[in-house]
Amino acid sequence: MERVRSIKQKNLTFEEVYDRFILFKQSQGLADRTINDYRYHISNLFKTKNVDLKDIENLRFEIQKYFVSSSKLSAITFNSRRKSLKCFFSWLLEQGYILENPMDEIKKRKEDEQPRAVNEVTLQELLRLPNLKTFGGLRDYSLIIFTMDTGIRPSEAFGLTIKEFNLKSFEVHIPAEIAKTRISRTLPLNVTTVDVVKKLHSVRHPSWRDNVPLFCTEVGTPLTRFSWSRRLRKYSEKLGVSVTPYSLRHSFGTIFLRLGGNAFNLQKLMGHTTLTMTRRYITLTEKDLHQQHSLASPINILVTRKNRVRKI
Repeated sequence: MERVRSIKQKNLTFEEVYDRFILFKQSQGLADRTINDYRYHISNLFKTKNVDLKDIENLRFEIQKYFVSSSKLSAITFNSRRKSLKCFFSWLLEQGYILENPMDEIKKRKEDEQPRAVNEVTLQELLRLPNLKTFGGLRDYSLIIFTMDTGIRPSEAFGLTIKEFNLKSFEVHIPAEIAKTRISRTLPLNVTTVDVVKKLHSVRHPSWRDNVPLFCTEVGTPLTRFSWSRRLRKYSEKLGVSVTPYSLRHSFGTIFLRLGGNAFNLQKLMGHTTLTMTRRYITLTEKDLHQQHSLASPINILVTRKNRVRKI
């Protein structure tokens, strides 16, 4: 095994090994978003460094520095980087390109189990920030509206073209190939969302064909989770409140239930394969619990007001 490893290290450059890893992941049928995550996290770690896979101590040192610089990130983002890089180095170890995994010492951070939603007032303020006279501003506004109407995952929204929309029947189809779960689903659309989609499609550049994603950049290239995060970060600075692509999705789930939607329909809309993820949205705040109890307590109908015990 040691001999095989040394041969692999001698004959292949890091770039060749990296390309083989990406090809291996593509052969597993992973979503484009997942493949792009691998590309982003691996290249981000090694973007300014010459990589020597034989120098495991230097690899470990560079990885430690990288994650120290990532310490201020949310636990979800930190763990996403860790997961991608650990998978990459585990593959290198299995294939014999390294003798030990330098990621073993990087521990997963504890994540907040409850979704972080944005309140309704902040969402209303957010919708007033995009400049609707520019394509980028109109796209941002449209994507916020679309997310808050459907609860769609950001990566799924980025892959949609106008062909997936049936605006006459107020529906959008999420094909299996862009769905995170690889299960297609059809989502209903509000009339406001339909109007916004029509407007966004009408201002596209004449040279863009219908296979260009609806939510694209100003030059017709696909929007990504990272570029969308940067856009929302700029709006967040003006709001004084952090808004992320996934906090919009979480806000949809929370508000949907608060306004009377049920968990089973929410599961279908958000594309959860089980109710386990959906249950996270069912946990109500203490204020919500008191309000719902006040409205829905059976005592309201079992005991009339005139028959209630008077205060002592």
